[in-house]
Amino acid sequence: MPRLLGRRAIVVGAGIGGLVAAKALSSYFGTVTVLERDALPSEPIARTGTPQARQIHVLLRGGLDALIELFPEFETEVERAGAVRVRVGSQSLLEMPGFDPFPRRDLGFDYLCMTRPLVEFVARRLVEQQGNVGLKSRCRVTQFLESPDHGAVVGVRYDGANGRSNELAADFIVDASSRGALTLELLDKVGLPRPPETEIGIDLRYATAMFEIPPSAPCDWRAVLHRPSAQSGRGGLLVPVENNCWQVNLTRMHGGPKPESVGDFIAFAKTLRTQTIHDAIEGAVPVGPIYRFGFPCSIRRRFEALGRFPDCLLPLGDVICRFNPAFGQGMSVAAQEVGVLKRLIEARALDADPLEGLVRCFFAAIQDFSSGAVGGSGERLHL
Repeated sequence: MPRLLGRRAIVVGAGIGGLVAAKALSSYFGTVTVLERDALPSEPIARTGTPQARQIHVLLRGGLDALIELFPEFETEVERAGAVRVRVGSQSLLEMPGFDPFPRRDLGFDYLCMTRPLVEFVARRLVEQQGNVGLKSRCRVTQFLESPDHGAVVGVRYDGANGRSNELAADFIVDASSRGALTLELLDKVGLPRPPETEIGIDLRYATAMFEIPPSAPCDWRAVLHRPSAQSGRGGLLVPVENNCWQVNLTRMHGGPKPESVGDFIAFAKTLRTQTIHDAIEGAVPVGPIYRFGFPCSIRRRFEALGRFPDCLLPLGDVICRFNPAFGQGMSVAAQEVGVLKRLIEARALDADPLEGLVRCFFAAIQDFSSGAVGGSGERLHL
């Protein structure tokens, strides 16, 4: 049995990053408490606090492998819950400027297509099987509590479902809250600088709709990725998901309205370079409304550049880097970052104080996952 590093760890946020972190930490702390501001649904539906969850989310192969490392049964369970397997290269149609379509070949591995709520639901169900992990919903963390010397965090203050303020002590805290405001506010409070930020302006606007897969669906592909040309900035993605549906995402960059109705959505699909997506959905039965979203920029916070950072507080996922959603990296990178954390803890488990300096080692070790997202050091770039 691994050596326990402390009595309690706290994870702020019950998204994919937070759930995977809770599982990883459960082997090294007596109790792991996950505090989530939303009510956690008992079925795979979108949470109130995650409006982007209704958009297409992609779990890349590296992210799936990272989840399987922590949950060996994850692939089986998510497929049993309705995820659809697609063979990379042979069953997916890639349309790129100058290659409509790109030549197809079997690349030898699959990926799973499913909605974001289904991924979270399966991960949450697996985490709940850990006897020492507790998920507390409708708990909004308002502050990280620092040690008297300001060198570490020692707990959190949060508002419970009844509105009352509570404090909870912890030996280690993961900030998987997406926006990262709590971590930045703590740095301000203890007199440490905020990390330099690199921002790339994207101005990506997109809309997602669901359609029943018709009996007449093409049999030579299961998914379509239509990359935009520089001139139009218009792209699309169609993937099969649970309940015999297509989830279809249409994007445009740098201005212009987003489709509001099914008719607008299908008409927009007709403006793409090819008619592949349009022809597939034109006669299909829509399921639910159109969900729209805007993403102004990618942001990378360079925590590794800080000379000092409080011990026992680990930012994760979007707190460190918010990726351009067109590349579907967010969930996968968060899961891979947790894999790095787990390996670092394993390597330091016999040290006199394994938690001392762990976070700074983590910042250094995850650079390969973030370096391709945005470049530079503190500048703002606009494409």
